[in-house]
Amino acid sequence: MSSFIFQLESIVGRILLATIVLLVFFAGILRSFGHPVVWSVDVAQLLFVWTSFIGADMAMRKRNLIAVDLFVRWVPARSRALLDAALSLVILAFLLTMVVLGYELTLSNLPREFGDSGISYGFVTAAVPVGCLLLAITLAGQLIATLRSLRHEPKLVFTELRAPAPNFEETAL
Repeated sequence: MSSFIFQLESIVGRILLATIVLLVFFAGILRSFGHPVVWSVDVAQLLFVWTSFIGADMAMRKRNLIAVDLFVRWVPARSRALLDAALSLVILAFLLTMVVLGYELTLSNLPREFGDSGISYGFVTAAVPVGCLLLAITLAGQLIATLRSLRHEPKLVFTELRAPAPNFEETAL
C-alpha cells in the first residue's frame, strides 16, 4: 500500500510540476505576443501549493527531510530514536489539528473566488487538510516502525541514522 501511494504521489507530483512549467511558459509566450492569459498565474499558484504538499510527503516517506542534528548526533541510537518518537507525537498532533482546521478553512473558502481564474479558493485551501493528512499518515507509519525497531536496531522517524561527526581536532590538518 505504501509503495502504491508513493508511486501515485510521484506521478501526480510530476504531472503537476510539468503542468506548472508549461502553463507559465505558454503564458509568457502569449503575453509577449500581446495576448496575456490572466488566469495562468492563479492556476500555477494553485498547482504549486498542491505540489509542495505532495513533495513534502514524498520527502518524509523517503526519510529525506532536512535535519539539524548537530547536537543529537552524539546521543546513543536508542535514545535518539525515543527523542524522535516524542517529537513525532508533537508533530502528529499539529498535523491532525491542521487537518481539522484546514477542512474548516476549505469549507469557509468555497464561495470565495481565486483571483481572476473563476476557480473556488476552496481548491487552494483544500491542499492544507489533504497534505497534512498525507503527512500524518506517513508520520504515523514511520513512528510505528521506529517504536518496533527499538528492541533490535533503532530506526529514526525522520531521517536515516548516521554516525556522529568527527571532532574538529580529528579533521584539522
